[in-house]
Amino acid sequence: MRDDVVFDFARAERIGLSEAVFCAGKSPEQIAAILEGAREREAGLLLTRLDAAKLAALPAALTEQLDWCELSQSAFFGPLQPIAVNGQVAIVAAGTSDAPVAREAARTLRHAGVEASSIVDVGVAGLWRLMDRIEDIRRYPIVIAVAGMDAALASVLGGLYGGSLICVPTSVGYGASEQGRTALNAMLASCAPGLLVCNIDNGYGAACAALRMLKTMNLR
Repeated sequence: MRDDVVFDFARAERIGLSEAVFCAGKSPEQIAAILEGAREREAGLLLTRLDAAKLAALPAALTEQLDWCELSQSAFFGPLQPIAVNGQVAIVAAGTSDAPVAREAARTLRHAGVEASSIVDVGVAGLWRLMDRIEDIRRYPIVIAVAGMDAALASVLGGLYGGSLICVPTSVGYGASEQGRTALNAMLASCAPGLLVCNIDNGYGAACAALRMLKTMNLR
């Protein structure tokens, strides 16, 4: 492996969460070096923020082993863990435009062997859409709520749903949305108690929080 790449292959043994390859800011050569190291160890990896240009720049021998999702710009490399947990996590997205972040969360969970359910386009501007699905949502002990603009979904769910609620603000919205800062502040300032709030567009981080919760519940 290159001298400028030190990948943490032992992280899963320490904390139960494998290191992912955050591809933004890495060169195709650095990404390829990490993948070569994983192939030598027969290790499976999750790659996030892998855009089409960097994917095309990787050696064909490596891209042939990648399961790439265009929507979330994530990829699986090498062996994938079988599904061990199902019916415990729901990902609820306010709008269709929030789907890329929601999909990143779903793909992160799937890489760890957790199958999540996705409920999309239930934003509170049409409150009936959420209310039509609220009983379905209440069946899950962990919910990841993904919303941009005013992020009102988080507060509304926080008052209707009693399980663990992980909130992800997205950068979706017009000028005053400030690329997700308004959604972030709204979630942090919510009057609904006990919400966990992740960074803007951080579907990966929300999924990792859910994985930690599942571990404490002895479900993984």
